[in-house]
Amino acid sequence: MPVLSVLTREAKGLWSDGRGTILVAIAGGWFLSIGVRMIYPILLPHLRTAYGLDLTTAGLLLTVLFVAYGLGQFPGGLLADRFGEKAILILSSTISAGTLVLIVTARSTVVLFVVTALFGVGVALYAVARYTILADLYPERVGAANGVVSGAADAGQSILPPIAGFLAAGVAWQFGFGFAIPLFALAAVALWLAVPSHQSEPARNAEPPSLESARTVLSGLHTPPVVYGTGLLLLGVTVWQAFTGFYPTYLIDEKGLSATLAGVLFGLFFALGVVIQPLSGAAYDRVGVARTLLFVMGVAAVGLVILTRLESFWPLAAVTVFLSSLLGFATVTQTHLILALPEDIQGTGFGILRTISFTVGAISPVLVGAAADRGFFDEAFLALAALAGLTVLLGLVTPTASGQHSN
Repeated sequence: MPVLSVLTREAKGLWSDGRGTILVAIAGGWFLSIGVRMIYPILLPHLRTAYGLDLTTAGLLLTVLFVAYGLGQFPGGLLADRFGEKAILILSSTISAGTLVLIVTARSTVVLFVVTALFGVGVALYAVARYTILADLYPERVGAANGVVSGAADAGQSILPPIAGFLAAGVAWQFGFGFAIPLFALAAVALWLAVPSHQSEPARNAEPPSLESARTVLSGLHTPPVVYGTGLLLLGVTVWQAFTGFYPTYLIDEKGLSATLAGVLFGLFFALGVVIQPLSGAAYDRVGVARTLLFVMGVAAVGLVILTRLESFWPLAAVTVFLSSLLGFATVTQTHLILALPEDIQGTGFGILRTISFTVGAISPVLVGAAADRGFFDEAFLALAALAGLTVLLGLVTPTASGQHSN
């Protein structure tokens, strides 16, 4: 009942003042963007067969996707500051639709890698703009708003990959990506209709990038809450990208599950995020980054250790429930960074920090793939558990962001 009461109260606040429709449109676009991105791990066995990829090369494909996603953060933030979030959100959905057309028509490994990178950049443009527009829309409950949108992404990750897997198994792997093309077109139209321009106007006095503006941005990134928060985001992203990229393959290759059962557990993992993300955001609003990460990443670290010891389906399903706490890290760390950054460089600064974190953290999938090829799949997952534990420790000494009460 207390959880239900919290959810009801937060829902009423988020829907107030005509903001609900805007939130739904933004959440819908993120549902689709991240849900389709997570189709890659589900279709990885199909791609390995179609293109003759070993686990190391398959990991490299995921690394390319995540590196491109990381590199796209900075231009996404810069463009959002200069042209407004609404335009960038629509542009992102349009690019994603176009690159999916290229993905399903790819005829070589090189082309697959190139269009995968383009898709990653397209999705990245959405990421920063959706955070900064929510900070403007919900100054009093930005953590909860980010939690709802992040929860929508987890819903997309729990629903869209199984659909893709079903289509790939029943028809062809290209249909696993292709069904999302018209959905991205619909998302662009919904954003154009729902998001009012005045909510995302660029700064009136925005000037072209210069040495002085670069100094302003860099000075805003040097504060302790931002530096520590970037470390938290980097560690969390490193764990998340490697785990989600290889969890279905790990369940198939190491635990002996069928592709169908592995897809079920992968969907379960993200389905629980629909609840975990809003609760993590609300927890951050109330108790801060340290206490929230203590639970979110602490439970995930323990779950990763236990995972390597289990074999049968039902124990694996149970530990998947615990592992889903990992999904709360993004809401907590990124909300912390948004509040820690000066308002005049929020989009650009957040874009830079996400670029650093996602690009550096993107090396983890290829490392896990290389370890798996050499028979160290379990050890790779134990290393992820250690990084999750390190995130908890760093969270305990992270300074409070401006506007957030002390931990």
